[in-house]
Amino acid sequence: MVGAGSWGTTFAKVLADGGAEVTLWARRPEVAHEIREAHRNSDYLPGVNLPPLVTATSDLGAALADAEQVFVSIPSQSLRENLEAMRPLLPSAVPVVSLMKGVEKSTGLRMSEVLEIGLGLDADRVAVASGPNLALEIAKEQPTAAVVSSSSLETAEAVAMVARNRYFRSFVNTDVIGTEFGGVLKNLVAVAIGIVDGVGYGENTKASIITRGLVEMTDFAVAYGAHPETLSGLAGLGDLIATCGSPLSRNNTAGRLLGQGYGYADVVAQMHQTAEGLASLAPVLALAAEKNVDMPICRQVEQVLAGTLDPKDIAPHLTTDDSEPVGERTTDARQTQGRSRLRRTIERALDQLRHGGRSAGGDR
Repeated sequence: MVGAGSWGTTFAKVLADGGAEVTLWARRPEVAHEIREAHRNSDYLPGVNLPPLVTATSDLGAALADAEQVFVSIPSQSLRENLEAMRPLLPSAVPVVSLMKGVEKSTGLRMSEVLEIGLGLDADRVAVASGPNLALEIAKEQPTAAVVSSSSLETAEAVAMVARNRYFRSFVNTDVIGTEFGGVLKNLVAVAIGIVDGVGYGENTKASIITRGLVEMTDFAVAYGAHPETLSGLAGLGDLIATCGSPLSRNNTAGRLLGQGYGYADVVAQMHQTAEGLASLAPVLALAAEKNVDMPICRQVEQVLAGTLDPKDIAPHLTTDDSEPVGERTTDARQTQGRSRLRRTIERALDQLRHGGRSAGGDR
């Protein structure tokens, strides 16, 4: 396991409770020492005892030696620089599993793509794990599920067989794009939910944003080749519900601070861990623009971060001055727009007939 933050340590516990021997790599020697000697990681999982099958080291080579599977859980924006050190130490032919939910700022690449490039891997050696996985709840052995995705079903199944125990179940799919983008995009919606929560809006507003947020997530992911049903599964809707509804969510917490009036710099200073949604927002909106995907919720979060939108005004997309109803689903909206255009064309034609070939406004 590369990374000994809250999620990396929790997933190490998941693996060990399923019977695997796990070596955690911790950047700080004191964290590795505490895990190794006291079976605790008090900085990230206070009060949680780790199984005897979990050990730790600050020596990356020792952590990777003889590994059968390698799990990576480090902040997305520092992933690439860490891969330079990992590449010569990685055992050949082992699967590499991303536990990260972010998009690289400089390139817009998903984490699996960064792993493939940075480690020189074929796609079928890379898997991603995602779902409604709040670390502290899982560390306390509260039952949950996740999905393991790889372009190789064999790789996904091999990882899922290891990543399961009495309180943690792993499902599989081969839609890596949908699985990863679900984990990325729900963070942005969770920031929006945190903002409206901080402002003091109630459950109707939050439920509406979550629902419309899922539409944005699906439209975006499908535009990049994902299967829409993936966004209705554990990596999409499941993760969205958990992240938007829990104070354990770092993205929800960051949004709540923004809603209470704190500026971006103050929020970053108060957060002891990385809120991936804040880092992923700009590259996601750039990717959306490339595919002409409209993401009003994410755009408004960007405006709040920039200080150009009052947090209490983050929900205008729920009100409208349109004179005609629009479809709830994107396809409905397109059909509605098409019918509206046809109706207006017919009305203009009838109007011209009534006025002898001239428009009601006179000759043109």
